[in-house]
Amino acid sequence: MTDSLSRRDVLAAGIAGSAALALGGCRGDAGLTFWAIGNEATALPALLPKLGLGGIDVQPLPWSGAHQKLLTGFVGRSLPDLAQVGNSWLAELAALDAIEPVPAALDPEADQFSAVIESNRINGRLVAMPWYVDTRVQFYRTDIFARAGYATPPLDWSGWKRALARIRAQSAGETYGVLLPLDEFEHLQTLALSAGATFLKENGTRGAFTAPEFIEGLAFYKSLFDEGLAPVVAGAQIGNRWAEFARGWFAVYPAGPWMIGEMRSRLPVAMQDLWSTAPHPGPGGPGATATGGSSLVVFSRGRRKREAWEVVRRMLDPAAQLALHRATGDLPVRRSVWRETELAGDRVVAPFAHQLERAQPLPKVPEWERVVTEMQVVADRMVRGDYTVRSAAAEMDLRVDEILAKRRWMMERGRLA
Repeated sequence: MTDSLSRRDVLAAGIAGSAALALGGCRGDAGLTFWAIGNEATALPALLPKLGLGGIDVQPLPWSGAHQKLLTGFVGRSLPDLAQVGNSWLAELAALDAIEPVPAALDPEADQFSAVIESNRINGRLVAMPWYVDTRVQFYRTDIFARAGYATPPLDWSGWKRALARIRAQSAGETYGVLLPLDEFEHLQTLALSAGATFLKENGTRGAFTAPEFIEGLAFYKSLFDEGLAPVVAGAQIGNRWAEFARGWFAVYPAGPWMIGEMRSRLPVAMQDLWSTAPHPGPGGPGATATGGSSLVVFSRGRRKREAWEVVRRMLDPAAQLALHRATGDLPVRRSVWRETELAGDRVVAPFAHQLERAQPLPKVPEWERVVTEMQVVADRMVRGDYTVRSAAAEMDLRVDEILAKRRWMMERGRLA
């Protein structure tokens, strides 16, 4: 314990006096290994030298294999100096003691969205630096809403549903109000969060799907299909959803910031002024969403932690955040970047900032991805008629309690905090 505290003190002192590292001169970053994922891995080799961070070995990982690569790297003692990780993996990596807590000198809480920071705190410790954030908003057809008499989608559930029903009626059933693919758990998750659902209870050891808040979100979700406002389809059945959006098969699709680039590149030029974004609706006003995105971690077994943390610090500078956004479309985690740059004036990007102010952290348990997978399997069957709202919620509790049985056993014996 003494060694660990001493190490963190040294880290904090070293980072606070960052000029001593003089990255541009002594090349403290040279030879560091950085695992990056997806679009960010593609962008970083060109971006890092512009930030004065040349000489870093960026090794790309696909999203489909990155999680497993991190776990096998931990077991095989072959992890890099630092890495990009999906935020939903942090609880698992922290449980393994694989990642180093963030030095106090780097804590950026005053300039961060609170839900993002909270998502990265495990047992009271900040275990990763948020790098970019994503959350979900409504992508909608402005012309279709205008024909129905709306300048923008209403931000309360009852008004929103009336707008979707009017769109459906005016199109003689040709246009659905909203697309909510049944193999995407995020849509139900968003509605449940907006109703105040917590998903889990008793320190994350049991499901809370029969709680009134989740029932409210689940019932509203089901009603969208029951009333013909959303098609009963999975994503694999849709084909090209951008072509269907352009054709007017649906008026709203909830998605994250990556969809901005897809819309701009895939929709015809004539369509570019016919879509926009808006925050999510909630029961009585603007709704809540989950925080997503990626964070930067330094590994506990790394031999060059001080240099790795200095790289992380440089990558969180406002100029670096803006450069990452321009290169990838990723949304900055720092509020100051939103206020002081072109993002504030971008009509399709600005609603994300409003949504992030209402974002909520999700349960921080390693089993979370399995939990939401089972939640959506049951929700799919409910929409297709196999369950009522209450029986579906009860089934979710049963399945999730089974998933969390080992966690419960360990908590009861004091082996988990």
